[in-house]
Amino acid sequence: MSPTEPGTVVHDSLAAVTDDLDNDQYDEAPADSVRELADIPAIEVITKAIVMLMSSSAEKLGLSSPDPDESPHRDLDEARRLITALAGLVAASVEYLGPHAAPIRDGLQSLQKAFREASAVPDEPGQGPGEKYLR
Repeated sequence: MSPTEPGTVVHDSLAAVTDDLDNDQYDEAPADSVRELADIPAIEVITKAIVMLMSSSAEKLGLSSPDPDESPHRDLDEARRLITALAGLVAASVEYLGPHAAPIRDGLQSLQKAFREASAVPDEPGQGPGEKYLR
């Protein structure tokens, strides 16, 4: 099953992405929290951002609904922005993604394809969301 097929989107929230954080950290001074953030490897921060952008893009394309055309979450303008941001991040960090680069690029291309298929008037080749970053 393709990650862009209807019903394949995992419903999540920003809170769920940060569930693994210790709730006691909010009682600490801000400087202590910053030091903890400094301990997180950059690639982990980058991949979490990629996953969040991919998931949000899929939601905005309506891919979490059985019928994407009828999804109450569908918003192609928002999807375009998210996919463009995702493409920029992937292009800027591809050298650090190692073995995950190919599946991430595949996911991005699937989202771009889903966007093109959902658009009433498809963009010219090379003008779709994020395509300028992948030339």
